[in-house]
Amino acid sequence: MDTILGPLYIAVSWIIVQFHSFYSLIFDKDSGAAWGLSIVSLVVLIRICLIPLFVKQIKSTRNMQALQPKMKAIQERYKSDKQRQSEEMMKLYKETGTNPLSSCLPILAQSPFFISLYQVLSHIAQNKTVGVIDQSLLESAQKAHIFGAPLAAKFMDSAAKIESLGASVTNVRVVTIIMIVLMSASQFYTQRQLMTKNVDLTVKTPFMQQQKMLMYVFPIMFAVFGINFPVGVLVYWLTTNVWTMGQQMFVIRRNPTPGSKAFAERQERLRAAGKLVEDPAEVAAKQAAEEARQHRQQPKRQTKAKRQTGGAPAGGAQNRTRAGSAARDTGAGTAGSGQGAGKKQSLEKKDAQGGKEKGGASGSRTTKSGQRKGQQPKHPSKK
Repeated sequence: MDTILGPLYIAVSWIIVQFHSFYSLIFDKDSGAAWGLSIVSLVVLIRICLIPLFVKQIKSTRNMQALQPKMKAIQERYKSDKQRQSEEMMKLYKETGTNPLSSCLPILAQSPFFISLYQVLSHIAQNKTVGVIDQSLLESAQKAHIFGAPLAAKFMDSAAKIESLGASVTNVRVVTIIMIVLMSASQFYTQRQLMTKNVDLTVKTPFMQQQKMLMYVFPIMFAVFGINFPVGVLVYWLTTNVWTMGQQMFVIRRNPTPGSKAFAERQERLRAAGKLVEDPAEVAAKQAAEEARQHRQQPKRQTKAKRQTGGAPAGGAQNRTRAGSAARDTGAGTAGSGQGAGKKQSLEKKDAQGGKEKGGASGSRTTKSGQRKGQQPKHPSKK
């Protein structure tokens, strides 16, 4: 490892020494402020150099979010043919100019510097010269303390080793725990900000579930590995997380993902400032929808009796309909009554004659009807 990353050890140590020389003009050269600010300045310098990669990461993340529905369709279509599925995925990436690894480029590019700084601080803790840090600078770095914790001390170091660096176990562990908590909290907030504000909520994709999982996994990873990091590395990583959080807040505010909550907030800000030119047809449609919503009346609540009978208005309409049909029927009967007056008289005479002949049959039917209803028939002798 030392052979492969040897040139980076020299580069990282040289940058730290240059910043230390500058801050020694303001602070004591053996103070934690001079060495701590040197590490912070190293982080800022590296992150400035990584801004183009960060912009590429943002664009790649957006493209991946936009491609999730198409990727899901390809997976469903070729779920039984993995080779064809991979070919279609690569074809989709090529057509859209998207690289899935672009979102990891800043982390991959930063990893060698992180490892180099870790090894430089480890050499300082072991009282070994490294890179351009000679014996005099080594002794100065070992004397540097941040809130009572040496730069090269770790949470898991023994009491004897921490005392050899001129500190107490309590100070080292309190400082490291606070830094680990701040480091994990900043990482969680950064990932949560990405999930809640800069994701298109109209499209439910597996990418969102992946980001949600990372929101909880990364802070746990920092908490687990942080106890094995020297204080100087914790300063480096905490500064990196704070920089990432601020940089992401700036990007989300100025250039959010379309369809996200941050995008809607930006549109409102531009509209309030008069900088957003909207389509007149869209504006008219929004106004019409708002007016319709304001003039819309809630239906009146009906009683149970009205709901069962179909409501009073409906019943009144039915009654009016029935009355009208009865009136029409009555009018029709009156018109035809004059013509059939003679026929009625003749029919009445025939009915009177026929009633005598049918009396016996009618009586028998009445008797049977009375029996069916439970009535007692009259005895023949009582007639």
